[in-house]
Amino acid sequence: MAATNGVALSWQLNLSQCQIPRLIFSIVSRPEKRKAVKVINAFLYCFKAVILELRLLAEMVISAVPSIEMVRFVNSGTEACMGVLRLARAFTGRSKIVKFEGCYHGHADPFLVKAGSGVATLGLPDSPGVPKAATHDTLTAPYNDISAVKSLFDDNKGEIAAIILEPVVGNSGFFPPKPEFLDATRNITKETGALLIFDEVMTGFRLAYGGAQEYLGITPDLTIRGGLPVGAYGGRRDIMEMVAPAGPMHQAGTLSGNPLAMTAGIHTLKRLNQPGAYEHLDKITSELTQGILDAGKKTGHAMCGGYISGMFVFFFTDGPVHNFSDAKKSDTAKFAKFYRGMLEEGVYFAPSQFEAGFTSLAHTAEHIQRTVAAADKV
Repeated sequence: MAATNGVALSWQLNLSQCQIPRLIFSIVSRPEKRKAVKVINAFLYCFKAVILELRLLAEMVISAVPSIEMVRFVNSGTEACMGVLRLARAFTGRSKIVKFEGCYHGHADPFLVKAGSGVATLGLPDSPGVPKAATHDTLTAPYNDISAVKSLFDDNKGEIAAIILEPVVGNSGFFPPKPEFLDATRNITKETGALLIFDEVMTGFRLAYGGAQEYLGITPDLTIRGGLPVGAYGGRRDIMEMVAPAGPMHQAGTLSGNPLAMTAGIHTLKRLNQPGAYEHLDKITSELTQGILDAGKKTGHAMCGGYISGMFVFFFTDGPVHNFSDAKKSDTAKFAKFYRGMLEEGVYFAPSQFEAGFTSLAHTAEHIQRTVAAADKV
């Protein structure tokens, strides 16, 4: 962190950051858990059985997310993406997938093709150590380019298992889909028998309680979620029943559904479901984004940006930014200077032009005012 009393507007900030002490107290304060704290590995983290917290959180997720009729908890977003890829291939009997340039779906081998996040920040074309065979069935297209998607399906008829995408991209900066883009991907997958997968590790519960799919009004077949520290994938019942033990597709994890992660999820969703939570996120993020853009433009910098709910970005380019190629036109040296200057002022942004920023329910109007004032100085 930048300073003891600084402002964190970093990447992957927990939406209910201020609730963490309450979460920890909840986990260890129940009578049946007090002894468990002394033997933490055996009892608190790993029961290896269905527990009450897992069932409660599953019911909350199913109730909240339009596409999810059944859900499987795992331990990270990467693990969820690995599981959902295997599931899509098992269900369709096909091998190929379509992903988009600059989108990041964890560090599993099949996804490290023209990826975002740290891969984009460090300028890595692809990752050493990934054999060609692992990415042979990964097809890529520019985000927001539906004609490129149609061409891939025309050239690979009957072979594509799924399209996987970030419904609002957060790993190449931040840019939303064009109005027709998600509708078109939904139609293509229905017409061809492929599945549509939303990776909502970033957007889930952040853009709306039901995620980007609720906010944008598009229901995918499968959805990926992530949290502290937990991942999940879920979707249509007929697809999810392929997963063992209900079906033949194997996927398992020693710490999946552990009480720590499940309790954190339950209390976070309770907090987000309280009246005014998303109105607060929208208000402070709007003020922050506009304040920083105004500060930059006052001093003659080429900038553009935007936000949805608690997710935002500003690019050091005139824009508009619709895909990763547009994002790469940004002046990264100028961003680096801005980042260091803000850090010296006690404000911690993500250290990359190609990462989205996040606000949380812990941020107040005072935090936003201090941040905008710091941007005016820098």
